[in-house]
Amino acid sequence: MGKKYLIMKYIAHRGLIEGPDKEIENRPETIQKALDLGLDVEVDVWLIDDIWYLGHDEPQYKTTIDFISKQNLWVHCKNFNSLSVLINRHKNINCFWHENDKYTLTSKGYIWAYPGQETVNERCIKVLPELFSTKINENDCFGICTDYVFKYKKEMNR
Repeated sequence: MGKKYLIMKYIAHRGLIEGPDKEIENRPETIQKALDLGLDVEVDVWLIDDIWYLGHDEPQYKTTIDFISKQNLWVHCKNFNSLSVLINRHKNINCFWHENDKYTLTSKGYIWAYPGQETVNERCIKVLPELFSTKINENDCFGICTDYVFKYKKEMNR
């Protein structure tokens, strides 16, 4: 029997669970499907002229603060306005902002590790380990954010 890993969280990157797909990432229905499967989900949000949007490189899909407030979301703020409003008015939302920083701290005190960075702390989230053939060792992180959630879940629970 293989080693049992202690990953507590599997986070669907932009709602994706079976690999990268620009056509469906960050869509409300993609995010909701992952949440309905009991997963945590990383989403990209923008706030422009008091309107909330989902989208990675640009605001694409209108949404609401109620949607962004759902449990189990890890909210990646894509502009300063979204970060400022969430940090100051919506303290229940786990949010963060980064560009190319090696590490950033979420509003709930988790360390979000940029893809390819080492994680050696029980509060770290390892992001996109599949891009770097990164091995995930027992006790080296709190969770992983991946486009291949079920592949990792299967591997880790052997």
